[in-house]
Amino acid sequence: MARIWWIGLAAALGALAAYLLLWPVPIEPASWSPPKAPELAGVYMPNEALAGTVRIEVGFAPESVTVDASGRVYAGLEDGSIVRWVDGGVEVIAELDGRALGMGFDADGSLIACDLNGRLLSIDEKGVVDLVSEVDGRPLGLVNDLDLGEDGTIHFSESSTETTDTLLDLLEHRGNGRLLAYDPTTAETKVLLDGLFYANGVAVSADGAFVLVVETTEYRVTRLWLAGPRAGERDVFIDNLPGFPDGISCGADGVFWLALMNPRNGFIDWALERPWIRRVAARLPIAAFAGAAPRYGFVLGLNADGNVIHNLQDPSGKHFAGISCVVREGAFLYFGSLLEHAIGRTVAP
Repeated sequence: MARIWWIGLAAALGALAAYLLLWPVPIEPASWSPPKAPELAGVYMPNEALAGTVRIEVGFAPESVTVDASGRVYAGLEDGSIVRWVDGGVEVIAELDGRALGMGFDADGSLIACDLNGRLLSIDEKGVVDLVSEVDGRPLGLVNDLDLGEDGTIHFSESSTETTDTLLDLLEHRGNGRLLAYDPTTAETKVLLDGLFYANGVAVSADGAFVLVVETTEYRVTRLWLAGPRAGERDVFIDNLPGFPDGISCGADGVFWLALMNPRNGFIDWALERPWIRRVAARLPIAAFAGAAPRYGFVLGLNADGNVIHNLQDPSGKHFAGISCVVREGAFLYFGSLLEHAIGRTVAP
């Protein structure tokens, strides 16, 4: 009987090994050697600046946050609902069959939202309208974040043209992302940049001279010049960040606020050079990744030259963690998160 048990165990382990090593996956991971992660020192020195963060309970995973002209705060939750917090209460203003990621308001007061399931949406009291769901006859993939220019142009990111599955694109590490621009006067959408590595947060500079787009899996922020003698040029705004960059926004004072979901991870950097490891990871259930990253709060303020001028952290993760976006409104910074049941708010430095 013992022998049969051992034979069964060996067969099960062999089948598991064969599955993890040989089962087909829908991605072809690319090898990349990332630069050595910067030390958490100097401008990245750990601190307790986020210890005083106030929690505004709205529901689970308010990944995206925006504020309207009346100072009311909006968030997109994991369950597809978009909620508004005002006077200490929460109300649902829309329920999507996808999920609202980046959001902002146009000049008419309509809420413009990126839908995880490949749509750019306009939302008002009349309902939800698709603005863009395909470009050049091809459906959009994972639409992630946006920012509106003074002329009404909606700049938005498509994290991947190949999938709406964030994890698969992160594991593949290929330049499947794009930065696009939607002109509401003509209803035309143009591709401004392609070949981006998980295109994420988007922010137009206060003077409209350039637009930034976060490349999460390259640990950098890329800049595209929109006006002036360098119009059409692309360069790197800030590189080799100490964490995984997510959302970015520009305040009225011209400061860019960048959310870092987590500090860099040595194992992930190691795995980026070894595609076979990521093929194995792609065969694991999503539950296997739950809790893999530590709770950590991390936000940077950058000037127009890409230099770090503010560094706000919560290394313990006790106060607010998993920050996915940062928006400045008046005297406050508002934080979104993929881990919390609340929006965060703290006094801006």
